[in-house]
Amino acid sequence: MQRNKVRFCTFAIAMAAAGTARTSSGDAWQEFATEVDSKCKQAAGAAIESPHAVVDPFGSEHFGIALVTGKPKGVNGFVSYFCVYDKQTKEVELGSKIKTEEMRILPDE
Repeated sequence: MQRNKVRFCTFAIAMAAAGTARTSSGDAWQEFATEVDSKCKQAAGAAIESPHAVVDPFGSEHFGIALVTGKPKGVNGFVSYFCVYDKQTKEVELGSKIKTEEMRILPDE
C-alpha cells in the first residue's frame, strides 16, 4: 500500500512538472517570436514604411527567421527582406531586397 502511494505521488509530481515546463516553454517561444518580429521590423524600418513580419515561430537551431515585407520608402510597390536573428548574440541581419511581385505574395493591406 505504501509503495502505491509513493508511485502515485511521484506520478502526480511528474505530471505537474511537465505541465509547468510545457507552459513556460510555450511562453518562451512566444517571447522569442515577439523579439524576432520586433528586431526584424526595426532593422527593415530604414527601408520600408510600416514593415510587416512573418516569423518562423521556432527558427533553426541557431537562428530566428522572418520575412519582412512592406512598401519601400519613397517608391511604389512592395519589397521583402529575409531577416536572420542570431539566437546567441541577438543581432539581426537583412538579406538583399526582393521584389515581392517576383515572389507572388503581397501583405494584407
